[in-house]
Amino acid sequence: MLWVGLSGGIGSGKSTVASVLAGHGVVVIDADRLAREVVQPGTPGLTTIVERFGPEVITEDGALDRAALGGVVFSDPGARKELEAITHPLIAARTRELVDSVPEESIVLHDVPLLVELGYAPRYHLVVIVGASAATRLDRLVRERGMDRAEAERRVSAQADDRERRAVADVWLDNEGAVEDLENAAKSLYDDRLVPYLENLTRRLGVSTDRLPQPAVLARISKRLAYVLEGDLEEPIAADPATAAVILRLRPGTSGAVVSETLARAGFPQVGVGQHAAADPGRPVRLSVREHSVGAGG
Repeated sequence: MLWVGLSGGIGSGKSTVASVLAGHGVVVIDADRLAREVVQPGTPGLTTIVERFGPEVITEDGALDRAALGGVVFSDPGARKELEAITHPLIAARTRELVDSVPEESIVLHDVPLLVELGYAPRYHLVVIVGASAATRLDRLVRERGMDRAEAERRVSAQADDRERRAVADVWLDNEGAVEDLENAAKSLYDDRLVPYLENLTRRLGVSTDRLPQPAVLARISKRLAYVLEGDLEEPIAADPATAAVILRLRPGTSGAVVSETLARAGFPQVGVGQHAAADPGRPVRLSVREHSVGAGG
């Protein structure tokens, strides 16, 4: 399964990208939809929210008054964190249920507005960010959604900025132009990147390269490797210009076979003894996995 994260600031147009990809058979899991689902009337999520924020955030018919709740949490970072502590575990559990229900050879797109803010980027095979300037997004929120400008500005400022988004973006889709341009970019992403990536991932094929990734790319890859390998790495990941490979040193007692399988599932299939390569055709990289040897490190 190819696990793709999609995000972008409010009003950026990521819903357009999700719609195009869904039309090509990509399974879309919308975190916002799940966020609404887990706080429907009668759910434990809504009960907990009322206990914390009071009956003022409930409508007369017993549903969550999202506008009232938003007015509280968007102006109070502490309250927002408390809300997230209630809803995020519920959303995560429902997400796992949905992921487990799809065929193994699927492209699954996880549409997460707060992907950057929550530090989720290393969890995905690929992160796609839809970008538009704050001015453009504000105009869309006011003109197309009828949002009060002060409220729109507050919501935009509460999210990550473009610098933070670009730091995690494997793919950046610019949406300053016409919607048709974004739709075409999404289709090209599907044809040129996602489909061959899934094929390589399924067949466990790595993309050959004799070059080290650029520093920004290496930083993203390193965070993903550190995430998927958890505590199996002996020291920080390092690039070796002499071999054009990224060096991974394993902790004592770590199973090389288990690490190899973990890397393959994470998008870095084995291509030789202790050697792995990225399955992503748009981000070639070679990894050299070195097991702990007796006497190493003292």
